[in-house]
This record gives sequence, structure tokens and C-alpha cells, in this order.
Amino acid sequence: MNEKKNLLNGYIVSNKMNKSAVVIVERKIKHSIYKKFIKKRTKLCIHDEKNICNIGDIVTIRECRPISKTKSWILVNILEKSIV
Repeated sequence: MNEKKNLLNGYIVSNKMNKSAVVIVERKIKHSIYKKFIKKRTKLCIHDEKNICNIGDIVTIRECRPISKTKSWILVNILEKSIV
């Protein structure tokens, strides 16, 4: 079975752990009553095998099997490196 895994884009907010990083993924939803678009954010722990992510990088992540209690996403590539 060749299942397509979820791909998301987000930015790195923490990389203090070994082979791990925290990514914030933003999405916009429409309020059901007021019809206004609201930003929702989700923090995800990702697996970064080579420790190449820095804070502020924009990355693509992919869903995978659970690696630990909190990590079930893996780094695919870095779209844009941070300036800092």
C-alpha cells in the first residue's frame, strides 16, 4: 500500500533538543457564525536526524510512525533558512 502522508509547512521555534525541534504550523479557519477568518496554530515536535534546523527556518514536515511519545513528524526539507 502506497499511502500519501500528510505534508505541512511551518517554522522552527525551538531546537534545543538533540535530533528534535519544535515547529509551529499555522492555518486559517472561518468562524461559523461571524464568517471571519481566524489563525490557528499547532505546535508539533519533529525528528531532525542531522540537527540542521535553526530557529526561524521555514520547513516542510511529513507525518510518520510515532518515534517517541510526542514525535510523529519528520523533517523533509528546509524551504528557507533564517537570517539570524
